[in-house]
Amino acid sequence: MLTQEKQFFLAELTGLNQMKWELDQLPAVDVGDFIVNLPAERRAIAFRLLSKDKATDVFEYLPADIQEELISSLQAADVRHLVDSMRPDDRAELFDELPARIVRRLLQQLSPAERQATATILGYPEGTAGRIMTTEYVQLRQGLTVADALEKIRQFDEDKETIYYAYVIDDRRKLVKVISLRQLLFSIPSAQIQDIASDRVIKARTEMPQEEVAQLMKRYDLIALPVVDREDRLVGIVTIDDMVDVLEEEATEDIQKLAGVSGGDEAALSPPSVTVRKRLPWLLGNIALYIGAASAIAPYQQVIALVPVLAVIMPILSNTSGNVAIQALSVTVRGLGVGEVTHADTLKILRKELLAGIGTAIALGLTLAILSLLWAIPSERWIALVAGSVMVINVVVAASLGTLLPMALKRLNLDPALISGPLLTTTLDAVGFMTFLSLTSAAMRWLA
Repeated sequence: MLTQEKQFFLAELTGLNQMKWELDQLPAVDVGDFIVNLPAERRAIAFRLLSKDKATDVFEYLPADIQEELISSLQAADVRHLVDSMRPDDRAELFDELPARIVRRLLQQLSPAERQATATILGYPEGTAGRIMTTEYVQLRQGLTVADALEKIRQFDEDKETIYYAYVIDDRRKLVKVISLRQLLFSIPSAQIQDIASDRVIKARTEMPQEEVAQLMKRYDLIALPVVDREDRLVGIVTIDDMVDVLEEEATEDIQKLAGVSGGDEAALSPPSVTVRKRLPWLLGNIALYIGAASAIAPYQQVIALVPVLAVIMPILSNTSGNVAIQALSVTVRGLGVGEVTHADTLKILRKELLAGIGTAIALGLTLAILSLLWAIPSERWIALVAGSVMVINVVVAASLGTLLPMALKRLNLDPALISGPLLTTTLDAVGFMTFLSLTSAAMRWLA
């Protein structure tokens, strides 16, 4: 890992030859970190010091905006070599981030084979197995011996993304079996690969969502997963490094959406303009939602004036029920995200949340009732019964909604994280305030 001291040391170097030597000693990912932290005017200089092979490896670790910046500053021949040397899946990811005019120009500069591989990946929808797969994999024809297979791998598959699995296909490119490098190395050279390969092939379809691909690989401890089209023809593989990126991306997106960050992809070091663009729409929307909550309070201004302790109790009621909803929502979204539960488990989860919610609601209701007794003047202590009862109702409703809403979205094949925390808590506030104030108003009339 590139330490801060090493970063400072490299940044202070003035001799280009010494910097080139130092960068050559570092792993590609650390060189990428170093270049990202350089001032914009020095990035291209540092990048040009790298050998062509090292530059390709480093380029794949750079953020999209830095990649675009370097493409604009490098000579056309360097860019052509750089992009042509990238792995097809990494190249497709880069093209997703670049402006269309630059993508068209770069596509024309690729070799025919690389252009075809990239076009194949870009032809699948974003967020699917087809879009994140690589077309660089080891395939073997039926009828080969173990010795033939190993020789074929030595001669033609050195540059494949992974050689730990080889996929056996028939004459129509249909995936029929899979064999590991371990099996090939420890089998008799004259043995037929179809006799020792496994016909228990775990595979993904090109249209399978990327989060389901991640769940498959996690469940079966795979470092690579074959991807087939609708005719069961092998078209690519998804590797474990891509899945790590997918899992990070999905977790980041879910966490940020729950907090009301638009798109769910804001980086910690994003420019202020990006931060404003990502957060402001939700904050403005939240104000609009709170107008609804405020409108629920407005008709009861006279009630609040007559019973001032309501102004003390209402924030506690609002905050507590909102937290209960966020807890249930977070646990449910996480369970759906990692494949721990499915929509078929809705009743089971709801039963668990209701039982836990009732116990929590009673404890919270008693707490608020006791606080209300302490804060209210003697003639208004009846408010403790109303406050405690509404707290119990609101907590049970909050636990139920925090569970049912994401499960309903999953049932509709939508992202459960679309139910953001601010949206749910604001809705609960409006319902809770209206319930509390209407019951208080009714109690005042009855006592009168």
